[in-house]
Order: sequence, then C-alpha cells, then structure tokens
Amino acid sequence: MNPSTLIGMIASVALLVVVVFFAANDPARFVDWPGLGIVLAGTLAATFLSYPLREVVRCVRLLPTVLRNERLYAHDDIDEVVRLSRLWLKGDVIAVEQALPHISNPFLRTGVQLVIDRVDEAEIFDLLHWRIEYLRSRESAEAQLFRGMAAYAPAFGMLGTLVGLINLMDLLGAGDMKLIGAQLAIALMTTFYGILLANLVFKPVAVKLERRTEERIVVMNMVLQGISMMCAQRSPSMMRETLKSFVANYEDEVHDAYTPPRPDQQNPGKT
Repeated sequence: MNPSTLIGMIASVALLVVVVFFAANDPARFVDWPGLGIVLAGTLAATFLSYPLREVVRCVRLLPTVLRNERLYAHDDIDEVVRLSRLWLKGDVIAVEQALPHISNPFLRTGVQLVIDRVDEAEIFDLLHWRIEYLRSRESAEAQLFRGMAAYAPAFGMLGTLVGLINLMDLLGAGDMKLIGAQLAIALMTTFYGILLANLVFKPVAVKLERRTEERIVVMNMVLQGISMMCAQRSPSMMRETLKSFVANYEDEVHDAYTPPRPDQQNPGKT
C-alpha cells in the first residue's frame, strides 16, 4: 500500500475516534443510517446523471491504484532507451528489433518502432505528443469525476438536513425540548456525513489521481525526449544525463547537502 495513503487512513480513523468518542456525549448519535443513505444515494445518482456509465465504471476500477504504491520505473526506461540508442548508433537494426518485444513501456516501444521505420522526427513527435495529451485529458476527466462527487456529497448532506428539519416541525407543537434536540441532532448528521465523505474520501482520491497523472506525464515526456535524441543520434552519455534531469529529486546540482572542507581549509591556522 502507498505509505502516504496508509498514513492518511490512520489519521482519518483517529480523527473520527476523537470526534465520536471524545467530543460527543453519546457516540450513538453519530450513527444515522437513513442520513448516510441519503448522502450516498444522492451522490451516486448525481454522478450517474453527469457521466457516462463506462467512465464511472473505469473510475471505480482506479480505486485500487490510489491504495497501492505504484512504481513508474522511470530509471528502467532511461536504461532501456540508452541501451537501444547505443545499438541504433552502431547500425544494429536487427538487435533493436529483437529488443522491441521485451520493452515493458508501450509508449517507449511505439517510439522506438517509429524510429526503426524511419518515420520523420517531426511526425514521431506529433504522434507521441498527441498520446501524451490524450492521456492527460482522459485521466483529468477521471479525477474530475471524484471532484464532482466531492461537490455533490455536501449538497445532499444539506438536503438530508432540510428533510430532517421539515420533520422536526411536527414536534414543535409538543414543546418537548429534549425530543426536539434529539431530532435536530439527527437532522444535522447528513451534513456531517456529506462533509466527511467529500473531504476524506472523494477529494483526496481526486488529488491522488491528479498527482499520478502528473508523474506519468513527466515520464512520458522523458521518453519523448529520449526518442527525439535517438532520432538525432545523440551521444548515449549525453542522453542519460539529459533524461535523468526529468526524474531528479530536487538535488542541488552544485553542492551536496554536506561538502567536506578541502584539506587546506581544515586547519586555517597552519601554514
């Protein structure tokens, strides 16, 4: 499981425990199945009205992706494109063709195949850039679905609260303040459920998917740059250093975190 997701889930459970068991007089008041049903059913209904069924099903299948720690294998792609570039510079086209079925990245495999087929570099760039934009558009729509659910959930929470307040009007004539207070607490629970689902489930999932898309696009742009340099027959060493800059972890290119002093600076008093 993704460590950040695990930490977030633990923090969410801890928050609920604090709210329910330590900040409430009666924890049972936070259990209202009809109110939860209104929020969930309303959110799902609005989602199915807003998006095609195939998109909703595809987004549901993405939920395990949010939970697991997905690797992008960017460094493996760098090694692969550098190795293929060396073979291409040597003119060993047969070796490059034999290596194609073993390339795990389909985006890289397509680019190398186009290079082997002697497709013009500008056309290769246009095709691969189109695939990047298509992925960006598709996965942005997937994240947007969860952002839509995050907007729907509080709205249906308010709807449940309004239904509870309407029912509460029947009790005002009786004048039993204890019963009125209990019914008012139940009415407000739907708003609680809506805000909770929006900010601890739907919106975090949307942010995770957006971040995943950004990382995938960085890797695809790196591969695109590698294919472009392969077409231009650049040096494999130069290619490796250029592609590593796409996946750098913000290291300082000038100084490390700790640079030991030069021998002549260790004892400045000595001559």
